[in-house]
Amino acid sequence: MGQGIFPSILSIWNFDGKIAFEDILSATENFNEKYCIGIGGYGFVFRVELEGGIIFAVKLLHSMEEYSDEATFHAEIEVLTKIRHRCIVKLYGFCSHSQCKFLVYDLIERGSLSSMLHDQELVKELNWPKRVTVVRDVAQALSYLHHDCDDPIVHRDIKSSNILLDLDFKAYVSDFGMARKLKHGYSSWSTIFAGTCGYIAPELSSTMVLTEKCDVYSFSVVALEVLIGKHPGDLLLPFFCRTEQPGKFKDILD
Repeated sequence: MGQGIFPSILSIWNFDGKIAFEDILSATENFNEKYCIGIGGYGFVFRVELEGGIIFAVKLLHSMEEYSDEATFHAEIEVLTKIRHRCIVKLYGFCSHSQCKFLVYDLIERGSLSSMLHDQELVKELNWPKRVTVVRDVAQALSYLHHDCDDPIVHRDIKSSNILLDLDFKAYVSDFGMARKLKHGYSSWSTIFAGTCGYIAPELSSTMVLTEKCDVYSFSVVALEVLIGKHPGDLLLPFFCRTEQPGKFKDILD
């Protein structure tokens, strides 16, 4: 990490003052891995703290040799610079250069919903009222994207690892790299197959037609995941594996 980054590349944002690229480079010691707080399919996420106590997250995309989907990078910028909602992660700025691309976001302290659900100790803090709040926050974010934007926006990759939780367990929808706007006046759009297995609406794989309902299906999977504490697909395993005994309903709830 950090190779191919040059101090001469400069991007500036308005975030309680001007933030220059050199400040981020210095704060992370040239994107040293000790500041890395997450790794995804498109890059690394770093915790950045500047002078004055300003803290945010920076998603550094993989090197240009590895990262070829330019459209994904620009799609996320296009969507997040035009929307504002309390349950959608806020984008503060970006750096776009042939040798370096990264996005600057709010730092959401608790990380992803997925990581919390899979941590036996942390998940104990996620009681029923908090789980209801998480589901409600995600539903409100999707309602905003589908009904309150000039053109409806379909996220296309709603899943527990793209839901972030802050210290008060408020949920934020993140990662808009696959998001697409529906054409004005149309309720659907032909598209390429995209998303995460286990969360993709079944009809999308057969029709390749994108609608808001694709997000609604993914949301229902996340809601069940929050309810039972694991992906609902895990519950089906005993019915297809002869070595497993089907579970009882009382064992489903987390």
